[in-house]
Amino acid sequence: MTTIANFIPFSIDGVEPEFGAPEPGRIISGDPQFRTWNLEEAEGGLYSGIWEATPGKWRIVYEEREYFSLLFGHSIVTEDGGEPVHLKTGDRMILRPGFKGTWEVVETTRKDYVIKV
Repeated sequence: MTTIANFIPFSIDGVEPEFGAPEPGRIISGDPQFRTWNLEEAEGGLYSGIWEATPGKWRIVYEEREYFSLLFGHSIVTEDGGEPVHLKTGDRMILRPGFKGTWEVVETTRKDYVIKV
């Protein structure tokens, strides 16, 4: 049997999550809590995994570039000065460095992500 070493399954089976929350000074409402399953941290500042958050709203500031796809839930991302974008299962987005605004989790949300620092 041949083992292929240049791929990993995008699965959280057997992966312990890290627990977190927004910095207290960024929380606008609720008590959002995070679980993150880091699946890969590659050279050059490339990260991928799965992130989940419970309801709440907080300020976000991006210095990195992130692509994500919502696996389930309902969130609202709003850029400062922009219109709210409602995200639901299957929606995808790219947040670019310099993005400032808010993230609101209406229903517990899980996304997979790839981040380039």
